[in-house]
Amino acid sequence: MKDLTHGSIVRHILAMAPPIMVGMITIMICQLVDLYFVSGLGDAAVAGVAAAGNAGFLINALMQVLGVGTVALIAHAVGRKDRPDANLIFNQAIALSVLFGLLTLGMGAALSRLYMRSIAADQATVEAGTTYLLWFMPALALQFATQVMGAALRATGIVRPVMLVQTLAVAINIALAPVLISGWGTGRALGVAGAGLASSIAVVAGVLMLLAYFRKVERYVAFNPAQWRPQPHHLKRILNVGLPAGGEFAMMFIFMAVVYYVLRDFGAAAQAGFGIGQRVLGLIQMPALAVALAAGPIAGQNVGAGNGARVRETFVKSALITTIVALGFMALAQLKPELLLAGFSNDRETMEIAFLFLRIISLNMVAQGLIFTCSSMFQGLGNTKPVLLSSATRVFTYSLPAIWLSTRPGFRIEHVWYLSIAATTLQAAMSLWLLRREFRKRFAPLPQDEAAEPVKAEPVAPPARAPA
Repeated sequence: MKDLTHGSIVRHILAMAPPIMVGMITIMICQLVDLYFVSGLGDAAVAGVAAAGNAGFLINALMQVLGVGTVALIAHAVGRKDRPDANLIFNQAIALSVLFGLLTLGMGAALSRLYMRSIAADQATVEAGTTYLLWFMPALALQFATQVMGAALRATGIVRPVMLVQTLAVAINIALAPVLISGWGTGRALGVAGAGLASSIAVVAGVLMLLAYFRKVERYVAFNPAQWRPQPHHLKRILNVGLPAGGEFAMMFIFMAVVYYVLRDFGAAAQAGFGIGQRVLGLIQMPALAVALAAGPIAGQNVGAGNGARVRETFVKSALITTIVALGFMALAQLKPELLLAGFSNDRETMEIAFLFLRIISLNMVAQGLIFTCSSMFQGLGNTKPVLLSSATRVFTYSLPAIWLSTRPGFRIEHVWYLSIAATTLQAAMSLWLLRREFRKRFAPLPQDEAAEPVKAEPVAPPARAPA
């Protein structure tokens, strides 16, 4: 366990962000490798895998419920030096991860084809996306457990083991992708099914490695089967923090589904170009997102310790760092987009759309970095309802106008991207306003006669714990 209530905040952020970033980038690289090898199968396969990957936003919504609730509550417990509560929350979250994993498998088997039919441009894309989803669902189901284990470690200030495990798992995926997708060395090409299978095998390996780490190395939080029996009071604590954050990802799922819906009249090449551009954009946003994620546990531990001034300082410094990082990568996307998009498709129309998307949407990067930072701060504060509100605002200010514009004469694909810039900027402004209001409410100035005392947040009372 690492105490984040003392020491340089910038040093804590810079120590935690690189491992978080490496872990996320390796996952994104894995997705890009899948797209790279699938691209040889044609536009329908690329569009199908990209559109099916959007379903991951919906699964990520459930993962966020567990991950955010676990990080916030364990960080608060660490801040107030309450190790028993940290362990109880961890084990209750593990029990929930099993339930959510089983739910994911059932939903995937029942709804994959229906989902693809609702957004795909043609039948070939439907078939490719459905096949990929069915083979990819075991990976999504198992990631609930890895999400909880990684969140528990991050809440205690430990991020390097998760990064190492993710890197090894992605290396396995990258090694298997050409073998299973294209049949390298075996002569048995599985196509899009191979892409999903490679991911599932890699996630199984990652889960086993994390289990081994917890059994042999981790000491602050640990598996305790006696605490796996669902305890409604503590499950409610996790869900109260996690559900609004999960709703944020559900909003993103709706947002992306609307994009695919309005693009389908432009054909599979448009959906494929958007899919490639979106994944590259996600990759270059990872450094800013990593800084924001590092700020969450720092804020959470200091909320638990009742140090409001340090919580405010965490926001200011993390927002400054994310803005600087976002400006650098925005410049790269504007000046040299070909460096980021080279090699993903030989189809000229697909790549023209990807270039157009990246040049326009990269203008969003500073606003998106501030959204990341505000979201992570709300998670650290243990109140994620404002995050859901700002995300819903973005969805409604984008989706309805986008659908309306798609029915108008002269509708062009770049209208979708410009509308996205406006909606994202509005969300960033609302997020900053909501966070400022939350700070004022929680960390109000003390009366004049107490001004000599340090300004602290209200102490977080230890919750009642049911017997294990």
